[in-house]
Formats: sequence, structure tokens, C-alpha cells
Amino acid sequence: MQDERNNLGSPNGWLKRAKSNLIRAKQPKHEEVFWEDLCFDAQQAVEKSLKALLLFHKIPFRFVHDIAELLTVLEQNGISLQEQIREAAELSDYAVEARYPGPMEPVSEDEYKEAVRIAETVVSWVENLIVAHTERTPDE
Repeated sequence: MQDERNNLGSPNGWLKRAKSNLIRAKQPKHEEVFWEDLCFDAQQAVEKSLKALLLFHKIPFRFVHDIAELLTVLEQNGISLQEQIREAAELSDYAVEARYPGPMEPVSEDEYKEAVRIAETVVSWVENLIVAHTERTPDE
């Protein structure tokens, strides 16, 4: 199920990338930047943090932008998800459709703020799980 690449990087490397995307999502918006583009960074923060958690637990995953799929894989492998984590699935639309001109409605500032709130929640949750587990099992 996992991509055939041999070196996927470390969970901490993925988490650093997730945090980078989250920081970019929270940058002050230039007038020519679309809210959709900032929401894409929020989506990427969630996607990369979930992949960090999957890697941390050595759970195979497909390279997809579908956050619902990543959450399902986590649950299928015994990782309990609270509702505030499950709501991250709604950010998947920002991975592709919202980045291009077309049928999707423009994203509002309120929708952007909600995307960032969700991303902050998920990134923090993943970071806390990885840190807490690492502190309990220093030999891993």
C-alpha cells in the first residue's frame, strides 16, 4: 500500500514540513493572494502531520491528498480520533479543487480562519502524540 520509495524521511521531518506549511498559512495576506492558497497550506499542514503520525507508528499509507483516507487508516490501526480531529477531512477540497479557477466558490476569510484553526489543532495533536510517546519510550 505504501509508495515504493525507500526513504520516506522521518516523522519529525514530516512534522517540521507540516509546521512550515502552517506558518505560511498564517502569514499576513497580501492583497493579490487568494484565501484558497492560504487554505492549501493549512490542508498541507494537516496532511503532512497525519503522514508523520503514520510513519511514526510504521503504518503504511498511500500518497494521497485525501485527509479522510489518512484519518481512516489511523483509525483502522487503533488510533483514536476525537471529533475535532475528524473535522480535518473537510480540508481535502483545498488540496486540489480550490487552487485552480473553476467551479468552486471563492473561499471567504471566515472559511480560511476555520481552516487554520483546524490545522493548528491537528498539528498540535500529532506533535503531542509523538512527543509523549517518545518520552515514554526513549529507546525507539
